[in-house]
Amino acid sequence: MKKITYLFVTVTLFSSLSCSDTFTEVEPDGSNSNNYFNTEEEYQNALIAAYDLLQATFWNTLTSVVASDDYAAGGDSFNFDQPTLQNIDQMIQTPDDENQLRDIWGLMYAGLNRTNYILENKDKTDFSGKEEIIAEAYFLRAYYTFELVKFFGNIPLKTEERDGVLRISNERILTEDEFVMERIKDIPTAYAAIAADLLEAIPNLPATQDRPYEATKGAAQALLGKVYLYHGTYDSTKLGDAATTLKQVISSGNYALTTGTDYTNLFEIEGENGSEAVFEIQYSSVMAASWSNINGSNGTYFVKFCGPRSPYDDPVFDAGWGFCLPSVELYDLFDATDARRDVTFYDLRNDQDRYSQGRDDTGLFNRKYMPRKEPSRAGSDPLNYDNNYRAIRYADVLLMAAEAEAQSGGANAEDYLNQVRARAYGDNSQDYTASEGSLLEAIYTERRKELAGEGHRFFDLVRTDKAAIAIDGFTKDKNEVFPIPLIELQLALAEERWGQNPGY
Repeated sequence: MKKITYLFVTVTLFSSLSCSDTFTEVEPDGSNSNNYFNTEEEYQNALIAAYDLLQATFWNTLTSVVASDDYAAGGDSFNFDQPTLQNIDQMIQTPDDENQLRDIWGLMYAGLNRTNYILENKDKTDFSGKEEIIAEAYFLRAYYTFELVKFFGNIPLKTEERDGVLRISNERILTEDEFVMERIKDIPTAYAAIAADLLEAIPNLPATQDRPYEATKGAAQALLGKVYLYHGTYDSTKLGDAATTLKQVISSGNYALTTGTDYTNLFEIEGENGSEAVFEIQYSSVMAASWSNINGSNGTYFVKFCGPRSPYDDPVFDAGWGFCLPSVELYDLFDATDARRDVTFYDLRNDQDRYSQGRDDTGLFNRKYMPRKEPSRAGSDPLNYDNNYRAIRYADVLLMAAEAEAQSGGANAEDYLNQVRARAYGDNSQDYTASEGSLLEAIYTERRKELAGEGHRFFDLVRTDKAAIAIDGFTKDKNEVFPIPLIELQLALAEERWGQNPGY
C-alpha cells in the first residue's frame, strides 16, 4: 500500500487547462488576489494547486521515452493511434503535431503560472512558516520552466532584472501578455534564470518533509545540479558548479541506494518514497475519474501505454496499449548478473502468444512503469493508476555528480560510478578500471542502463551532442528541441514575433 493515500486535493480556485486554452489562459476562476492570500490556509491551498500540475508531467515522461534511441513508440499495427508519439519516434514531428506536445506546452505553463500567482502575492500576508511556502513555489517554478526549456528551448517568459540578475518575473502571465511577450534570449540564459529560482529556494527548504510530495532542500539542490549540468553544455564552468552542488546532496546523508529486495521492489507501490527518493511525483487512485473528467484524476495513465496489448491476462500486470517498447539492443547491454535487467524489462519474447502484438513489437516491455493490478482503484480504467514517478533518484544524483566531476577535475567520479555498479551487481567486482577506456563514456553508459525507461536518455543524448549518432532520423540543429505547437503560435499572434524553432 502507499504510505500516504491523501494527495493533492482539487482546488477550485484555479482553472484547469482545456483543449481550447492557450498557455496564458490560466487566470484564477472565482477568486483573485484582491480577496485571496489573506491566511496561511489560502497560501497552502495555492501551493497544493501548484504541486497538482506535477501529475501532468507523465506526458513529458512518455514523450521523452519514445524520443530516445532505446524505446520504440509501438501502438496499433494497423493505424497511427498516437500519431504525435509515432512521429516523434521517427523524428519527423512537425508544428502540426499536437497531442502530447501541446499537453506539455500548456500544462507546464499552467504549472508555472500557478507558482507565479503565489509569488506575485508573496508579501501580502505575514505568518510563521511562509518562507518555506515561498521557497517551494520557487522550486516548482524552476521545475516547470526546466521542463519547458528541455522540450522547447528558449521559451517565451516574462522576465525582469532583480539584484543585477535576470529573473523570471513574480507575476502571472495574463491573457493579454501573450501578445507582447518575447522569447528569452537563449537556452543558457533560461538555465541561469532557473538556477536563480533554485538558489533562492534552497536556504528556506527543510532537509525532510512530513508530506512526501513536498520539495526538500536536497531535491532543490539535486535539480540545481542538474540544471548546471545541462548549462555546462554551453558553459563548461557550470560543470564545477554542478559537481559542488550535487556533492552537497550526497554528503547530506539523507539518501541511500536501495539494495536487495528493496531494489527489486523499487518501482513497485511498496517501493515508493524510500531512501532513494530525492524527488518523487505522487499519484493516487482515491479520486474517481472518467474520460469526461480526465482532470478529476490524481492518478497516472502513462503506465497504461507501457503494458502488453489486449487481450492479455496476467496475475500481476494489467493489459496496456503496447507503447514504449524497449529495444533488444538495450536489453543486450545488461548481463545476467546485473540486478537491473529484471527490474527494467518484462520479457515476453518466449510468450508472444499471450498478448496481441502491435507496431514495433520486440517482446520486451518497460517493466518499471507497467500497469500493476490494483483492485482498489477508483474511477474509470485506465486513468487512475497509483504508480509514482521517480523524478530524481539518488542513483541519478550519483551519476550526474560522477559526470560533473569527471569533466571538472574532481576526485570522486570513479567512487560515485562504482557505488551505482556495486548496487547493480551486489559487490565491487565491476568497479571501473582504466582498461574500460574513457571514464566519462563509462558514466554515460551507466546512465543509459541505470535510468532506462525513465525519460532521461533522450535529453542526455542531446546535451552530450550524441543524439545525431544514436537516434535514427535525428537532424542536428533541429531535433535537439521540439516544435512549438503551431496553434499556440497562432493564438498568440506570434508566428513572426516568436518564430518557430529552427528546422521546423
